[in-house]
Amino acid sequence: MTTPSSSHWTLDPSVVHLNHGSFGAVPRTVQEVQRALREEMETNPDAWFRELPERVGQARAAVARFLRVPAEHTALVPNASAGVSTVLGCLPLPPGGEVLLTDHTYGAVAMGTARAAERAGARLRTLHIPLEATAEEIATVFAGALSEATALVVVDQISSATARLFPVAEIARLTRAAGAKLLVDGAHAPGMLADPIGLAGAADFWVGNLHKWCCAPRGTAALVARGPDAQDLWPLTDSWGAPDPFPRRFDVQGTLDLTAWLAAPRSLEFIEETYGWDAARARMTKLAEVAQGLLADALRADLTAVGGSEAPAMRLIPLPAGLATDQEAAHSLQHRIAADTGCETAITTWDGRGFLRLSAHLYNTVSDYERLAEHLPGVLSA
Repeated sequence: MTTPSSSHWTLDPSVVHLNHGSFGAVPRTVQEVQRALREEMETNPDAWFRELPERVGQARAAVARFLRVPAEHTALVPNASAGVSTVLGCLPLPPGGEVLLTDHTYGAVAMGTARAAERAGARLRTLHIPLEATAEEIATVFAGALSEATALVVVDQISSATARLFPVAEIARLTRAAGAKLLVDGAHAPGMLADPIGLAGAADFWVGNLHKWCCAPRGTAALVARGPDAQDLWPLTDSWGAPDPFPRRFDVQGTLDLTAWLAAPRSLEFIEETYGWDAARARMTKLAEVAQGLLADALRADLTAVGGSEAPAMRLIPLPAGLATDQEAAHSLQHRIAADTGCETAITTWDGRGFLRLSAHLYNTVSDYERLAEHLPGVLSA
């Protein structure tokens, strides 16, 4: 595996970037590809938009190969939240039916699901999943919650605020047995997991961001749908691809700048050519483990409460009691840490408790986390 090089990235070297999970980082070579595509678009817009659907289809096929799923099951969308909104806007929910979420659901997805349930006259129920729950214990919670009234289950594959890895294949089996549909929010899964669709089992719908662990330009995500329900899915904006079947109707998006989609395959190629995806995943997972230990020692934090089904390359460290107990306080603390330490981090809040959520990617080194471990205790005690 190639040793990570700062020359591959354009990140500010005066800042320690430890929050890859929120916004990702686009490699230099991918930025150059996208820049060339934009120049091509502006050189001859007529030719560009005339040929764009075919080129989007080619990029979509490359993304599908990476995800190990047929291209005819895969559409490109702006981000995971847009994919979730697409499914919620097209899937009929029966009045009086039940929609299940967990208390780890990403905020935007939870709000969108609540609105969809309200529009349909369906009931929304949020399941509590303890941080320390194992995969088997998580599945048991779902098994006890599903009923004949359940119409839809929305579940994270890797949760954002809490960095939990959910046993989605088993949840899919349980959901199908109950006669309900399953929508998987796999926002963090592509790149972090080798086969996220395979691990989603028989899920009806799956969405995943490519700008996070895959390092594609922002605004690139995949929506995978299998079975007859796929043909009920339509883009959030109607365009001239409407007569086409799923997923080709998603390839036509009017005059939107889709250079991010076209450049996305280059990010997948770059990491494979430069690092090797299997080696990259192994390195990120090991680095996340080391980082979690460093920060837990520095903060004298007990990891028992977060030792359940942890994500490979994102880890939690509990913060001292009373810190980041709500979203506003978490954001405020995150900004203070950045200003005082030069480290960009993610501070999350869940169930009234604050956490440091660490991410590990290819441009990170152990010394990055050592710097945070050296300076963070002073910031938290100030």
